[in-house]
Amino acid sequence: MSKRTGRNVLPLTRRNLADSWRGLLGWSIGIVGAIVLYVPLYSSFSGDNAGFDEVIKSLPDGLASTLGFEDLSSGAGYVQATFLGLIGFVLFTITATLWSSAAIAGDEESGSLELTLAHGVSRVQVMIERSLGVILRLVWLAALSATLILALNDSSGIDLETVNVIGGCLALLSLAVLSASFGLAVGAITGRRSYASAAAAGISLLGYVLNSVGNQSADVEWLHTVSTYHWAFGNSPLREGADGGALTVIFGASVVVLVLGGLVFNRRDVSA
Repeated sequence: MSKRTGRNVLPLTRRNLADSWRGLLGWSIGIVGAIVLYVPLYSSFSGDNAGFDEVIKSLPDGLASTLGFEDLSSGAGYVQATFLGLIGFVLFTITATLWSSAAIAGDEESGSLELTLAHGVSRVQVMIERSLGVILRLVWLAALSATLILALNDSSGIDLETVNVIGGCLALLSLAVLSASFGLAVGAITGRRSYASAAAAGISLLGYVLNSVGNQSADVEWLHTVSTYHWAFGNSPLREGADGGALTVIFGASVVVLVLGGLVFNRRDVSA
């Protein structure tokens, strides 16, 4: 392949990745910091269930079940509750929201999208390549998370299987991709970054809230069936492995949302 041909392969994606490396580095440091802060703490409690019991008892009534803190005594339950299901979920949702809302809607509001389209780039190409740029950055954060958790596996005493760590981070990635797909699609449909941000953050928050309410009692446990958060984490992927069927549904839904957003984007007026 010649250099000229190489430059024509995914030019928007390559430009997007090149322009965003500083932000990606910052978020990578944030992910590393969160894992290094939380995961090694497990060794301080390991073998002392009373320590975990004290943490749970110190929480207000109902908060432990809401946050998924009932199983802090196992390595899988601890990492799920502290990183995958809480701080990691928050960080991934924020990054998915920021990146997806900026990818198309942000460019349209700044006027740079019209300039891009004026250079003979199709809207379909913009939708595909900008989406790919966002997803690749999320994949990097998920891979970084899995690598670091595995690196701390022995020293922290969490004793997790490699395949389950990968599955857990893949579940976290699926929720981030779903969030990003809503941000990208709504941004492409409306051209407004605020709407895109609301959609991306909203779908993640909705899934989390439905799962949390469903944890409160058997009467509302049915809410788990409509919670994307529960689809991803309900089977405890760090202990049992990822639910392939659920992740297929989540990733499939993301593709459908992106396609619908792209169809509308391909037909509407683009304004600065």
